[in-house]
Amino acid sequence: MSTATVSTKPAMPATAPAPPHPLREFWNYFSANNGAVAGLAIVVLVLLVALLAPWIAPYAPNQTDTSVFLKPPFWQQGGSTAHLLGTDAIGRDILSRLMHGARLSLVIGVAVVAISVVVGTVLGLLTGFFRGIFEIAVMRLMDIILTLPSLLLAIVIVAILGPGLMNAMLAVAVVVLPHYVRITRAAVIAEVSRDYVTAARMNGASRIRLMFSEILPNCTAPLIVQASLGVSTAILDAAALGFLGLGAQPPSPEWGTMLADAREFVLRAWWVVTFPGLAILITVLAFNLLGDGLRDAFDPKLKR
Repeated sequence: MSTATVSTKPAMPATAPAPPHPLREFWNYFSANNGAVAGLAIVVLVLLVALLAPWIAPYAPNQTDTSVFLKPPFWQQGGSTAHLLGTDAIGRDILSRLMHGARLSLVIGVAVVAISVVVGTVLGLLTGFFRGIFEIAVMRLMDIILTLPSLLLAIVIVAILGPGLMNAMLAVAVVVLPHYVRITRAAVIAEVSRDYVTAARMNGASRIRLMFSEILPNCTAPLIVQASLGVSTAILDAAALGFLGLGAQPPSPEWGTMLADAREFVLRAWWVVTFPGLAILITVLAFNLLGDGLRDAFDPKLKR
């Protein structure tokens, strides 16, 4: 009789599943927040409108027509499809001005955040790395700025520098600067005692390398979240300054300036106020929703 042979080959070990790609993992957490996805879609739409405004806007932003003063939107009696959202008091097409105004609003938001992030990150790194009198002086100055009402402080700065778009952007950048300084400083203090920083220091890394090559990359997540929220704050504050006549000056199609020009017609022509206000509301809300989604995706404590 033949005897059955028993295989003595060892069983192959089960392979562990590969970890997900960081971008895929980030998108999984981000897309779980429906509001954040909606905010991202609106931000992308506003960005596309701003970039393509010279080609998709039906009219030039400052083109006037004496025959269509305060023409209502196309769905209202007296409206026309030639001016879908109506016209203002001097016959300018509101839809075209809103499209071109999106460019100004996004430029303001991005420029203010860029200035604040760069200056705030450098100050936060220095105050978190070099403790002592310098840290106390900088942080007390930031505390003083935070104690003042942001819009009032921006008005004072613009009143000193003079009205204008550039001065308004600088004023808003100063107002939001303390948030980036405090966030960066807190992240640096938490990171500076980590093992990888100690190892880099023992290997002879200079202070500049420790700050910008070792510590800064690990502080970017809270800065990205704050920057996305800061764009909405910058747009809102710049619109407020424009409404008060201290920001962008007429005939610039900035949304706050459009609201200021339409104040006297609010009771007879609702559309000249409503549509610029809705543009500010929707854009600011979209950036806030986007910031909430980024916070959920970057913060490990909030990950499910």
